[in-house]
Amino acid sequence: MFKNFLKVMFRSLTKNKAYSFLNIFGLAIGITCAALIFLWVENEVSYDAVHVKKDRLYIARENQKYDTYVFTHQSTPGVMGPAIQAEIPGVANVCRASEGTASLLYSYNNKPLFAGTLYAEPSLFNMFTLPFVEGNAASAFTQLHSVVITQKTAVKFFGTDKNVLGKNIRVDNKQDYTVTGVLKDIPANSSVQFECVMPFQIYWDKSPWLKSWGNNSLTTYIELKPGVDPKSVDKQLYGFIQKREPQNLGHVFLFGMNDWHLYDDFKDGVKTGGGQIEYVRLFSVIAWIIIFIACINFMNLATARSEKRAREVGVRKVLGAGKKSLAMQFIGEALFMSFIAAVLAVILMTAVLPAFNMLVQKQLTIGFDNVYHVLALLGLTLACGLIAGSYPSLYLSSFNPVAVLKGLKLKDSSAAYIRKGLVVMQFSVSVVLIISTVIVYQQIQHIKSRQLGFDKDKLLEIGLQGDMAKNYIPIKQDLLNSGFVQSVALSDHSIIYGGNNTSGMTWDGKAPGSEILISQRYVTPEFFETSGLKVLEGRNIAEIDTASKPIAMVVTQSLAKLMGGKGSALGKRIHYNGDTTSAVVVGVVNDYVYGNMYGKPDPVMFFSSAPKNTQVMYVKIKAQQPVEASLAAIQDVLKKDNPTYPFEYRFVDDQFNQMFLSEMLVGKLSRVFAALAIIISCLGLFGLAAYTAERRIKEIGIRKVLGASVSGIASLLSKDFLQLVIISCIIAFPVAYWAMQNWLKTYQYHIDIQWWVFAVAGISAMIIAVVTISFQSIKAALANPVKSLRSE
Repeated sequence: MFKNFLKVMFRSLTKNKAYSFLNIFGLAIGITCAALIFLWVENEVSYDAVHVKKDRLYIARENQKYDTYVFTHQSTPGVMGPAIQAEIPGVANVCRASEGTASLLYSYNNKPLFAGTLYAEPSLFNMFTLPFVEGNAASAFTQLHSVVITQKTAVKFFGTDKNVLGKNIRVDNKQDYTVTGVLKDIPANSSVQFECVMPFQIYWDKSPWLKSWGNNSLTTYIELKPGVDPKSVDKQLYGFIQKREPQNLGHVFLFGMNDWHLYDDFKDGVKTGGGQIEYVRLFSVIAWIIIFIACINFMNLATARSEKRAREVGVRKVLGAGKKSLAMQFIGEALFMSFIAAVLAVILMTAVLPAFNMLVQKQLTIGFDNVYHVLALLGLTLACGLIAGSYPSLYLSSFNPVAVLKGLKLKDSSAAYIRKGLVVMQFSVSVVLIISTVIVYQQIQHIKSRQLGFDKDKLLEIGLQGDMAKNYIPIKQDLLNSGFVQSVALSDHSIIYGGNNTSGMTWDGKAPGSEILISQRYVTPEFFETSGLKVLEGRNIAEIDTASKPIAMVVTQSLAKLMGGKGSALGKRIHYNGDTTSAVVVGVVNDYVYGNMYGKPDPVMFFSSAPKNTQVMYVKIKAQQPVEASLAAIQDVLKKDNPTYPFEYRFVDDQFNQMFLSEMLVGKLSRVFAALAIIISCLGLFGLAAYTAERRIKEIGIRKVLGASVSGIASLLSKDFLQLVIISCIIAFPVAYWAMQNWLKTYQYHIDIQWWVFAVAGISAMIIAVVTISFQSIKAALANPVKSLRSE
């Protein structure tokens, strides 16, 4: 029976080869697109699934109220963790860890290597699922100078991940550390990432500022006991800091691991429900839209060929076939073609997956060893077959056998209207995607071209390693003498990211009870020249300011305005609440954008710093000098003055671009989706144009005999389709405007939608349609009228 079914299916395919190919290829593209997106979505929604206790794991966040908003700090006081574990009964475990990972230098057999390092308490290994392949959690941190590494890091250090326990590696060219454990490599979709982890005590001992309840500098992970309601713990945490430091207005709360990746978006201290989940929703919807467009093609082409199959239906009905059995046959044909399309889709996926991985910056695999992936592909194939074959099967099985066998012309008006409606739907989606692609691109370019207040071009950031701070003066002079470098400076934080910020500052004229978040930077005097910040009033900071009393500082315009009111801020003093130490404003520089590239930055105050208190070096390359030669010269200087450390650097403009990865991903994928939607729509349009030309072959022949030109006939055949595209544009324009206007509202700094975007999208859609139709129209117009008018 199955063999006979296959014969019937193949016979149906071979009778209409061109149409079958268009159907199968369109469905294959749709299934490929949807499957790739669903692989990405699966990776996103399964973030942190590797951690067995994820339902009971939380990170402590702190809400701090300022004048006009509530800011959610990702870090918390260093002394808070042990107090929480001791005083709140529902807490099973607490782990304090350094913020992010530091890139430390390791060396083994005189081979220098950098690795991302986390400082964490030993409870890290019990709270998170981090399996040991060598060593164990109990003995990992029994000695202070120990390090636990991942398998990949072991291979990087030693060339193998076997039998490395007890080996010593030198850290920062100062201290030998013993490898006490090797962890299984951490999956890429885990929020906790590191190459090496060291005892938290090392970080604690060298960071005295961590002991203050007013200093937020650590990540605090919290594990609750089974069955404990996190809301009850939140109530106990609300005033936890105020019990120790009454003037502190910060309130701690739990943020669950299930939400870390997808819902990490807060506004005024409240979780918005947005974040990465918005992209998951967006791409999931687009995947189904692409699938639906492919199914529309099938419906259109199947119903368009109805007359070719009308006699078959009539004969089968006369021989006793019922409407139900005929419908099942046509559904079976749709499912068969969908299955072939799925096989072709697997081939396409295998071919394009490496490029897709590069696009989304992931290492996704098709994974047919995963039964859920196989079931998902089968489900997708079944859905395509059922959706695509539903209307054609009902339409074809409803033919009147008497009318068909008498040769009467089928009434095709209802089917024609449905086909036109489906074409309109296809192109409406395509036009919306074209408009969205253009607007997303404009928004990205708009923010990239924003005046930042500093000059990021040819600005190099180098992390201070080894003796770079101690040898700063000779290093700076050697760099300037190279002829490639314009200026050099040091800073305690990266210019483009957030860095330290504080509140609780007071000055004469400040409104009582006002709380303002102020960022603070410690820099060398050359920083403003190197970064391109302009001193607008007063003077620059100087080396002697490091020991001045009161402390000299330079502030940004926004802070100067807050302090000075209608007058100048120069000479005004600022100090901490309850602290007699004060700083005096000696200069004002322009505001600059950092941290959130879409919002207004917090005010900044700059202090003069000794090199030993900084973390990064900035090198400004001369505008006329080539980059590669300049980098070689800088590397030579650093090798001479800091020989034991490899040369590592980052361009600030590259860091800037990294801040728009999500937006750039949306832009790239929207271009791909728009192109695929257009391609699939054009496949259907191509088939319908061929069908229309075939149906009107005698009319075309008569017109040619009566003197009609090729261009006139081509225009005649194209006119109806162009009308459908115009209707699509009329529908798509308001939908696209509404969708993109809502998307743009999520950004404080955004473009205004221009009318010409819609004009370009509409004209592009019409040109694409004309090009698609023209081939069939011209082919029909050039056909010999004698052949078309010859009576059989």
